Amino acid sequence: MKLRIKFAMFVLLAAIIVTGCSSMKPYSESPQFDPADNAFQHSKGYRHDKGLLDVLGLARAFLGREADPAETEGFPVLDPAALAPPTGDGPHVTWIGHSTLLFTYRGVSVLTDPVFSERASPFGFTGPKRVAPPAYTAETLPQVDVAVISHAHYDHLDLPGLRRLAALQPHIRFIVPLGLARYVRRAGFDDVVEIDWWQSDHRDGVTVTATPARHWSSRTPFDRNRTLWAGFMFRFADGYQFYFAGDTAYSADFVETRERLGAPEFAAIPIGAYEPRDFMRGSHCNPEEAVQIFRDLDAGQAVAIHWGTFKLTLEPLAEPPRRLAEALAAAGIVPSRFCALQHGERWDL
Repeated sequence: MKLRIKFAMFVLLAAIIVTGCSSMKPYSESPQFDPADNAFQHSKGYRHDKGLLDVLGLARAFLGREADPAETEGFPVLDPAALAPPTGDGPHVTWIGHSTLLFTYRGVSVLTDPVFSERASPFGFTGPKRVAPPAYTAETLPQVDVAVISHAHYDHLDLPGLRRLAALQPHIRFIVPLGLARYVRRAGFDDVVEIDWWQSDHRDGVTVTATPARHWSSRTPFDRNRTLWAGFMFRFADGYQFYFAGDTAYSADFVETRERLGAPEFAAIPIGAYEPRDFMRGSHCNPEEAVQIFRDLDAGQAVAIHWGTFKLTLEPLAEPPRRLAEALAAAGIVPSRFCALQHGERWDL
């Protein structure tokens, strides 16, 4: 009986994450908006078309997966507050967990996909649960100037966590893809900007440009792709660039991003949640593809994100960094250029 209940809950959660529709007002002026679908679609024709049968097959495979020690043992988490402060105003980054980073350059702090809740789920009692706590909580996070959210999935848009953060730092400037501003404003933030792919927000010496990604978006069974998804390029006053890929499969978008915006000195690139490959290929890159993204961008250095925090797919939680190291070696790239950090670890670039 318990197994059947868990299976039903998993199917419901998977359906919420994989299917969709919404009450969001269509942004028909966007080049990414497809009137035929009444939803956003990638302008190069990439589609996420997984249906209920695909979801049920994934649910069965997930429930029958091999034991993963990291699901119960987790990973060590460093306390970033206990580390010696960085020297100077050069770039440094702290991996809080999953796709949540705190990046700072010349006194400007950037927060990406802030997720602080225990579960990446619409429910507090079921759904993907953290195997490692966030290195910073909403309550211990240092001052943030700018934040971005890549898309609406629960492991990237965490409303309970955002409400906790807004109670302490309501004036953070949030930059989000089309359709997400209402969520962030409802959480309590008062400075929220929506932008489309290739649009920019310019303020206080920082230009933030939304970039294409091969992904999709939903929060309910009724809003598939009614909000947009994106990566973000940050350009600072002296020309330094930080690129946050968000959540993405491999595509030609990264070459175009470099050609249009220039190569970033530093990038955050996802490496996890890629198995089974037939199901995930159109949504998530694997470590080998992450290395190709790194090369397409011609990035100086990169940090690995989207791994080791929530058990979302079938590969072992500890596998992505191992495969990343192998892929870097095969490509002749020194490992110090593309690092998978410990939770809470700070990297002074």
